[in-house]
Amino acid sequence: MMLYEWYEAQRALLSPFSEFASASSKLYNHPLSLFAHTPMAHRVSAGLELMHRLAKDYEKPQFNIRSIQIDGNEVAVHEQVAIEKAFCRLLRFKRFTDDLPTLQRIKAQPTVLVVAPLSGHHSTLLRDTVRELLKEHKVYLTDWTDARMVPEDKGPFHLDDYVAYIQEFIRHIGPEVNVISVCQPTVPVLAAISLMASNGEATPRTMTMMGGPIDARKSPTAVNNLAMNKSHSWFENNVIYRVPVNYPGAGRAVYPGFLQHAGFIAMNPDRHLKSHYDYFLDLIRGDDEKSEFHRDFYDEYNAVLDMPAEYYLDTIKTVFQDFALVNGRWEVKGQLVRPQDIKTTALLTIEGELDDISGAGQTRAAHALCTGVPAERQFHYDLVGAGHYGIFAGRRWREKVYPKVRDFIAAYQGVAAAEKPKRRAAAVAGTSDADAPPRKARARARRKRETA
Repeated sequence: MMLYEWYEAQRALLSPFSEFASASSKLYNHPLSLFAHTPMAHRVSAGLELMHRLAKDYEKPQFNIRSIQIDGNEVAVHEQVAIEKAFCRLLRFKRFTDDLPTLQRIKAQPTVLVVAPLSGHHSTLLRDTVRELLKEHKVYLTDWTDARMVPEDKGPFHLDDYVAYIQEFIRHIGPEVNVISVCQPTVPVLAAISLMASNGEATPRTMTMMGGPIDARKSPTAVNNLAMNKSHSWFENNVIYRVPVNYPGAGRAVYPGFLQHAGFIAMNPDRHLKSHYDYFLDLIRGDDEKSEFHRDFYDEYNAVLDMPAEYYLDTIKTVFQDFALVNGRWEVKGQLVRPQDIKTTALLTIEGELDDISGAGQTRAAHALCTGVPAERQFHYDLVGAGHYGIFAGRRWREKVYPKVRDFIAAYQGVAAAEKPKRRAAAVAGTSDADAPPRKARARARRKRETA
């Protein structure tokens, strides 16, 4: 059970080597250095830079969303903490502008709560998601805390606590909120909204679920198979460790980030090896654009967090072994989760054709559970040619997925939606099974505006 301590010792030993490699790389690359003019200097510099990045420790990245463009105007963005809990911060990305028409438009825009996954990477993985949403929405985001940074006296964190956090955040923002869950949180988000509906509380206007394991039995991936084929005790005995003494959370039981990272790499080792080799060649060629893209990607990809052991083990059992949600047997703090009790919240599910994390049909399964939501308020969208990350980041997200999410949310905002420019709801060319928000909802909103 000393694996975490050994990892920390290795990290401490590699740290000075990583810094030495970085400094030496600059020595062979700086135009004023004599070493930069020696034979093979570019290759030596590139090799040392690669060694630096392979050996360095990756800290949590920053969002760095300082401003966005709205109607051609530069709008400042400030990151604020709306609620701070032991294991999560609710962030609000507040927009500021001196342009009065732009400010009025911003105030009338829909509010969105983006629930980031607590599954290894930091919430900054959704930077592209947030940046695009900010153009036409007020945006809140769950920023989960690295469990090794949470003192043990703060107590455990279970899957039930995750659900309670989501409910608290929804109540804080208000019933006008539109919830977007990405990957892992689709399950606890559906539970949170279901329980609120069962208790007679106001539920969000819409819920958008992207690439999540609502029913992990459908098209199981390598990730699903591991969770389903190993016993619960196997996970307890093989992936759970105590945080070392050099962190605030010393003694806390966690699923360490470095083990999760090893699992990520093991899924596609050839792809990562080729990526690093291409980076080496790009450095030699002086291709700054490609080199910077590699650095940006791996700065995010290699930055991982520890998950609370209780939450991780609960998720394995509830979602991937008992399938408690789809079997109608999941209880949260003694109350049965009943998605059929959701009546007024519109539902959009999104899947990527090539998703190797949540297979085809796993997210779409939410429709069969939410029988209380009228059929005309349920929609599904398949993104052809996209993997897991493509549905919430990158060009496909910006050009194909985001317009669907934007129009879906706008269709259920009442008068505010009708005041927006009219948008086509037709399927994006080259995609399949893309259901548009209902015309009736938009027509009702238009009539309300005309009679107001």
